Amino acid sequence: MGSKWRKAKLALGMNMCLYVPHQKLEDSLPSSSSSASSTSIANVASRLSTDSVPLSPVSPSGNDCRPTTPTPSSSGLRVSKSSPKSSKRTCSICLTAMKPGQGHAIFTAECSHSFHFHCITSNVKHGNQICPVCRAKWKEIPFQSPASDLPNGRSRINPADWPRDDAWTTVVRRLPSPRLDPTRQISSLFHTSEPGTFDDDEVLDLQHETTEENVFANDAAKNNSIGSIEVKTYPEVSAIPRATCHNNFAILIHLKAPLPSGGRNETMFSPTTQNSRAPVDLVTVLDVSGSMAGTKIALLKRAMGFVIQHLGPSDRLSVIAFSSTARRLFPLRRMTETGQQEALQAVNSLTSNGGTNIAEGLRKAAKVIGDRKWKNPVGSIILLSDGQDTYTVTSPSGAHSRTDYRSLLPAGPCIPVHAFGFGADHDASSMHSISEISGGTFSFIEAEGVIQDAFAQCIGGLLSVVVQEACLKVQCAHPNLVINSIKAGSYRTSLAADAKTGSIDAGDLYAEEERDFLVTVNVPVDESCDEMSLLKVQCIYRDPISKEMVSLEEANEVKIQRPTIIGQTVVSMEVDRQRNRLRTAEAMAEARSAAEHGDLTAAVSILESCRRALLETISAQAGDRLCIALCAELKEMQERMANRRVYESSGRAYVLSGLSSHSWQRATARGDSTNSTSLVQAYQTPTMTDMVTRSQTMFFGNPPQGKLRQTQSFPAHPEAR
Repeated sequence: MGSKWRKAKLALGMNMCLYVPHQKLEDSLPSSSSSASSTSIANVASRLSTDSVPLSPVSPSGNDCRPTTPTPSSSGLRVSKSSPKSSKRTCSICLTAMKPGQGHAIFTAECSHSFHFHCITSNVKHGNQICPVCRAKWKEIPFQSPASDLPNGRSRINPADWPRDDAWTTVVRRLPSPRLDPTRQISSLFHTSEPGTFDDDEVLDLQHETTEENVFANDAAKNNSIGSIEVKTYPEVSAIPRATCHNNFAILIHLKAPLPSGGRNETMFSPTTQNSRAPVDLVTVLDVSGSMAGTKIALLKRAMGFVIQHLGPSDRLSVIAFSSTARRLFPLRRMTETGQQEALQAVNSLTSNGGTNIAEGLRKAAKVIGDRKWKNPVGSIILLSDGQDTYTVTSPSGAHSRTDYRSLLPAGPCIPVHAFGFGADHDASSMHSISEISGGTFSFIEAEGVIQDAFAQCIGGLLSVVVQEACLKVQCAHPNLVINSIKAGSYRTSLAADAKTGSIDAGDLYAEEERDFLVTVNVPVDESCDEMSLLKVQCIYRDPISKEMVSLEEANEVKIQRPTIIGQTVVSMEVDRQRNRLRTAEAMAEARSAAEHGDLTAAVSILESCRRALLETISAQAGDRLCIALCAELKEMQERMANRRVYESSGRAYVLSGLSSHSWQRATARGDSTNSTSLVQAYQTPTMTDMVTRSQTMFFGNPPQGKLRQTQSFPAHPEAR
């Protein structure tokens, strides 16, 4: 029998690796007259010889079509280390034994029948989407990419209805295929051990960094290379009568970060031209629990491919995967061409199974950050999960708690965790807490297709950090003046005991990102002058490229007129719109509290009252865009609190994402907020917008289009329960 099979293979050219040109599966489905049996040589030969698809060899010297480095995927592809549990140990296509080891990849289908991976992929290429043994129709099919496209003949699983030329394929094909260093190990879920200390991060190019640092330090000193941060102040009104005191007088402090020295877009996002921005150390913590199976994990891989493609050779990436436990799949490596290829291989190895242990994933990420020998100027963690945290966190006191995530975060300087809740079943409260504690943002990815856009918006910011450790210092300029309050959302503030001085830690700012803070003071009666100085505002920050502290030379002084009599006062439009933002954030927090206590009627009433109040303000009547967006957001939240089912599935996450956005004044993804037609686009910077546009115009590898795709993720009229 073996001799006949060898002769048949030689006659058919099956001793050579074959490449099947891309074509639609439905065009090559076998006719109904095809034999149901695929266990005989005659049937295999008939199916191959009658197929109209032209075949051409990939390599003249190739004698085996098996992938040299089989990579597991989400549908059960594995490197077999033990005999298959199936009662049949023979591949029903080639009729040879499915031997464990020796690099043999075994594909186990949904119907539980197993085959050699290289055999079943050849079968699928010829149009078969059904099991050769039981004739069951598969929802997910094995797909072997041409060896010339993917390094080491890597393989993957594609859903049966998944477009062949998707963005994941595009990312892999677009990157060059450098010769990989055989001494470098690619971690995978199947490695039984990992180092006790994660101090194996790839060394930074110190010579390049030192030279670059010296150059930019000199340029910053001489030319202020990234430009100065912009500080503006706006008093509530321009004049107060001399004989009148005014408590809780509002003063707006507005910050705007500069552009990088090379401008935005191509310079900032080009992997080969990074001198105009600070390089990043990024750790991604990815949920691969059982609920991520199928489309979700495929979309996650595609989104990670987009991230990897836009990181440059000075950026470093590490990948953590977690389910019931967590594992570091990929150490902190520079995203050179080789690094990108290795990172793509690691991401493509993700498989889904098990529970959801967010705590263990965070602990691993903190270890990667804490153990690294070298540090890029910007560090960040991206956390994505689609499920409830099924494991408890032990607090330092020994008690079990699900809210003590602070102990899991990296020690030392705060590394923000940007959390992404995926789908209707994720643990929004826990993930919001994690992001809030760390100084990161919480995004709600409701529609599956938006995951790449959400990641794009996030890295559009991370790859454009131009200001670090920004700190505002405010000081009363009048001896009888005192500071009443400093409203800065989630940013840390301090106020001296005598209420004469205060500070705001504004943290890192992305290119052209803006911050607005309201300081209220009690203005006393003063008959002695026509003009009164209220506050002096000074800003200091670190240039992430030169690493030097920058202090604005002149403090910004806030003054108002003190005439004897004044006419009608005009409230500053800038101050009014920021009051509206703060009022809206407070209403959201109050409504969320009511909803969590089971009173959805009160929650909706709170939001509606706030919305009506906003419509009466001068900024709303003037058509202010922020005010219009806030009203739209409040209306959306009311719809998502229509009943308990809707609130549990999407309302809570939507509200928490909105609170995160307003408290940090930073863009988050929620609903269709990444879409160009959405009103809910507050705080999105130009570089974020540019990166989202790249993501949307690369959807499934399509060329850029004039109109961005829209995401319908929430019904306009939710059903009442």
